[in-house]
Amino acid sequence: MRIVLREKLPYDLFDYTQLSSVLSAYANVRGKIGRLLASGEIIRLKKGLYTFPEYLRRVPLNPCIVANMLYGPSYVSRDFALSYYDMIPETVAVVTSMTTGRPRRFQTPVGIFDYQQRQAADFSIGIENIDSGNGVFLIAGREKALYDKVLTDKRFDGQDVESYLLHDLRLERDSLASLNLNLLRELRAVARGRMSVLLDFLIGLCR
Repeated sequence: MRIVLREKLPYDLFDYTQLSSVLSAYANVRGKIGRLLASGEIIRLKKGLYTFPEYLRRVPLNPCIVANMLYGPSYVSRDFALSYYDMIPETVAVVTSMTTGRPRRFQTPVGIFDYQQRQAADFSIGIENIDSGNGVFLIAGREKALYDKVLTDKRFDGQDVESYLLHDLRLERDSLASLNLNLLRELRAVARGRMSVLLDFLIGLCR
């Protein structure tokens, strides 16, 4: 059965509709899915979303694609995106995202995925659409990833921006100075409070 499934499902991530279509010949599709889960031939990431065990996957799972599919609308951002762009020195284990929905956290067999809420007004600003060759995913660009990180970080009170960025977040000054000035200005137009202080500092640094 595992060979048939692998041949009929083109991607390593698949939902209930795709899986039930492949299993449509069975009288009890839900029962068959339950048996596949019990035998380890498929793995449930959440209700309605599945993957194959590692030995059946065609390529390693892309955590950004998984994050987009687990909960949406969402895009990868904050610590994981900053690490993706090599802006921070740490390796980030939790895949961090932003969403217009409620904050959520998923502990799955393939990793931990954290979602923080943000307003819809500037949700789409600064998002990159990346084709990995095995699927497309949404991730914040460098500017938006940093913006989202600071937005959700209670340590930043709007004071001593430079010390916070260089010491608390351990960002390099050169990486900050090379941020996209136009995008920073676009974010500044919707920023309020301590976030406007952050954007004013970054814009001054990039001029």
